[in-house]
Amino acid sequence: MLVVDDVPLFRAGLKAALRDAGFDVVGEADTGESAVAAAETLQPDLVLLDVLMPGLSGLEVVEKIQAVAPNSTTVLLTGSESEEDLVVGLKAGVRGYVVKDTPFPVLVESIKVVANGGASISPSMAGKLFDVCRQLLRHQELLQSRKPTLTGREIEVLSHVAGGMTSKEIGEKLFISENTVKNHIRNILDKLGLHSRNEAVLYAVRENLISLG
Repeated sequence: MLVVDDVPLFRAGLKAALRDAGFDVVGEADTGESAVAAAETLQPDLVLLDVLMPGLSGLEVVEKIQAVAPNSTTVLLTGSESEEDLVVGLKAGVRGYVVKDTPFPVLVESIKVVANGGASISPSMAGKLFDVCRQLLRHQELLQSRKPTLTGREIEVLSHVAGGMTSKEIGEKLFISENTVKNHIRNILDKLGLHSRNEAVLYAVRENLISLG
């Protein structure tokens, strides 16, 4: 395990608690740059990483460590309860997110969970994670409600476009003029914000409006 924190006293206490719990602490670092170098050399199974450090931030270090030690798992230690840091950390691939005022025994248990293949997050941050998820779901619902709606005739035209028919052939098939078909296609592209027939067909297939074959 690699312990990364710029506060010597905290780092020493954490190492002692981890060793008492049976963890093998193979190295330590006090800056982001030295953490990346140590991770590349030591290839630790676990990296305990402070978010706020001189030089590279912990969030930047996560990505760099993953590049040089792809088999290492990272647990972020943070004095910040920022939702933004939480989201960036999770996006970067961390498996644990623990606030630094967590008592060492609880912190050690959280690390054990991650070491055994699980994930761990401090209760105070779990609430924020639920808030973030709720916001994302609401945003997704809003986007769905704003999704453009194609008319039955437009979907019919698109299905024939997907079949490889020209505008003239579609017009003959549907008993409408070629210009009317072109107007339908133009309206479809305008509604969807797309630029070609192929893009419109791909959209319709993805949204299960039409099927190929």
